[in-house]
Amino acid sequence: MSTSTVHDHPATPRRPWRPERSRSSTLSLVLAAVLAVGALTIPAPSAQAVDVPLSQGKAVTVSSLENANSNPGSAAVDGSTATRWSSAAADGQWIQVDLGARANVTKVVLQWEAAYASGYTIQTSDDASTWTAIHTTVNGTGGTETLNVTGSGRYLRVQSTKRATGYGISLWELQVFGTPAGATTGTCGTMNIAQGKAVTASTSEGPFVATAATDGDLGTRWASASADQQWLQVDLGSSQQVCRVVLSWEAAYGKAFRVQTSADGTTWATAATVTDGVGGTQTITVSATARYLRLDLQQRATGYGFSLWEVAVNTVGAPNPGDPGVPGPADGKVRVDGTQGNWRLLVNGQPYTVKGMTWGPAATAFNAYADKLTAMGVNTIRTWGTDASSKTLLDDAAAHGVRVVAGFWLGPGGGPGSGGCPNYVTDDAYKAAVINDITTWTTAYKDNPGVLMWDVGNESLLGLQNCYGGTELEAQRNAYATFVNDAAKKIHLIDPTHPVTTTDAWTGAWVYLKRNAPDLDLYGLNSYNAVCDAKQTWIDGNYDKPYIITEGGPAGEWEVPNDANGIPDQGTDVQNAAGYTKAWGCIKAHPGVALGATLFHFGIEGDFGGIWFNVLPGGNKRLSYYAIANAYGAPTASNTPPVFTSMDVPGSGSVVAGSTFTVNTAVSDPNGDAQTYSVLL
Repeated sequence: MSTSTVHDHPATPRRPWRPERSRSSTLSLVLAAVLAVGALTIPAPSAQAVDVPLSQGKAVTVSSLENANSNPGSAAVDGSTATRWSSAAADGQWIQVDLGARANVTKVVLQWEAAYASGYTIQTSDDASTWTAIHTTVNGTGGTETLNVTGSGRYLRVQSTKRATGYGISLWELQVFGTPAGATTGTCGTMNIAQGKAVTASTSEGPFVATAATDGDLGTRWASASADQQWLQVDLGSSQQVCRVVLSWEAAYGKAFRVQTSADGTTWATAATVTDGVGGTQTITVSATARYLRLDLQQRATGYGFSLWEVAVNTVGAPNPGDPGVPGPADGKVRVDGTQGNWRLLVNGQPYTVKGMTWGPAATAFNAYADKLTAMGVNTIRTWGTDASSKTLLDDAAAHGVRVVAGFWLGPGGGPGSGGCPNYVTDDAYKAAVINDITTWTTAYKDNPGVLMWDVGNESLLGLQNCYGGTELEAQRNAYATFVNDAAKKIHLIDPTHPVTTTDAWTGAWVYLKRNAPDLDLYGLNSYNAVCDAKQTWIDGNYDKPYIITEGGPAGEWEVPNDANGIPDQGTDVQNAAGYTKAWGCIKAHPGVALGATLFHFGIEGDFGGIWFNVLPGGNKRLSYYAIANAYGAPTASNTPPVFTSMDVPGSGSVVAGSTFTVNTAVSDPNGDAQTYSVLL
């Protein structure tokens, strides 16, 4: 499948048909195998959701320095493990951090350089004079020591009593975790309290003004001048307990920056420091009470300035968008709003970016998976068919603040085995039956708050190539697109409050839709490895509808080379996760036209297709699960799955049935957890 530029008679891409409406599990046989596990250390992927220490960026005092010109005390709290503090070569050295306010300390992480302390005490104080020990050891092990402690104070000190080497002591990082004393406890909400608030910036580039960063629309952005040392500041309107900041970067992102807070907009405290920003959607956990929030943007990652689609601020105690009482589509319209190339989706008048997944479990199973789904930041799911069983799914989704792209299946789908080969030129009986079905279920669910939009057909313009050829294929495609338009008209008559789209797996379909289906509100596109080509294809074709990606993710089995046995060679979990990140980045790179995505696939099966695409095969959260959560701006757990980068079977071409064989792997767990192995054949 490709999304290349097409004209009136496009060369149609071909790919193996794959069923879309259901995925049946296949029996996997677990065979005994001898695993030779490569002892490679794979660094943990850069986590966009970070638990920021109270100590990061705060003032530091030390007993001594190894060298007055290098390795200062501040390096131990700068958030970088490439810089360090080192003391003079003597026992009794110490490092002290001022947390800025009294805090309840629950955890201290010491990341030692080779020169560590085998004996030390951790102390807290309210005045930096009288100290209370909260942890003491005489057998420190160096490396990274994570210590669960209980204590309180404004100051924390690590006091060495004995060195482990002939050098002094040296720390890459001293991290102090906890909560500010007197802070209100509660759950960090997901409502963006920065939306619509007053915002100022150091500079703005052309039309990309500061207010675009807080308008709630991921199709507009702020951009600074092309220089380091820029800033963006938001007035939250009143003092708030800020718990999370979500930055949606354009391609011009920040490499090094600080999140700062203030009560008066004049005196600033650093709540988080980032020295290795990677762009995309960056979620930063903070703990601060403030009215003003500022991004102190110190270093650019590109030759341009800094550019943000959106700055979202979450607080403790704020409601979630899915909480009861927040209106759904039944209380107002869902519509495509805007003008050519500058569209957005509105739900009850509010901008809505589709952050979705295709839905795999049964219609009755939504509640069982709702927590895992919404924890990814998902606000939308997509189905391929709508019938009597859909009511339960729509009701349960709405109860969790999730909306549904409700599909209507049309033959041939992705191929003849997925709905037969209807004749859209002559088969009036088939078309009448489909319109009757669409009428029944649109009428039944048009007022259900779970409906986001209607989706008529899936991959049929592509799939018709498996039924017809030559001039007949051309006639069928034009007739199909005309029929989709008839369906859109019918739906709009019944339900004027929800948009109508149609999905295909080929941008060549847009030629037929533009020609024959003007009543569609937007297009749907299933695109995987070629998703980044969609923007240029849309521009070159001068199309007049926005689109959503209705399926997307890493390269599919039809897009990769085969192995020696003729089987598609699947990428690693790391590569699959990167495929989702890439897809979302390309969607966001087409603002005002690409209105979001339902990525593929929220499924649980462990069969061939499930292992390739499902984010929860066997109920296990894969790296792809966390990649999508990061893309959608959701906080992610610090304990992530093992990182699997390669596998080979020596002599794979000569393995004898029933024999023992060796599987070499390169796999490690970022958190150092124990690993178990199974080989599924």
